[in-house]
Order: sequence, then structure tokens, then C-alpha cells
Amino acid sequence: MTEYEFNLHLSAEEYLQYYEGVAKAIQVRSRCGKTIQFPASKMREFVLKDGVHGTFIMQLDSKNKFLSVKKIG
Repeated sequence: MTEYEFNLHLSAEEYLQYYEGVAKAIQVRSRCGKTIQFPASKMREFVLKDGVHGTFIMQLDSKNKFLSVKKIG
């Protein structure tokens, strides 16, 4: 299993583009410097009225398939 820690700050207006399907993937740079891209739907549970903000850990299996994401800060 691989874990990537990253910060994400999207305003409500920015996330709306993902929600409406205009944009489908979020791309971030992890704390270790690796760029990761994943479906915006994976962050849906973290959307608040002001958008998505925080530090997250994403877990992938040995084939780089999504396992989970959790907010840590």
C-alpha cells in the first residue's frame, strides 16, 4: 500500500466545475513531490459550503488503484 499526503484548497466555485462534470480530475502535488491525479468524486464527502480545504492522505494499493482518502487537517 502506498500513501500520499497532500494539501487541497478549492473554493466552492472551483469545485462546482467538478460537480457539473466540466472538469473530471483533480491534480495535486504530494508532500513528497509526486504529482497525483484522481477523480474529483473522491473528494465529494469533504465539500463544505466554502469548498474543499485541508490536508489529506490518499491510500493506493500495489497497482496504484484507489483505496481511500481521509482528511487529517
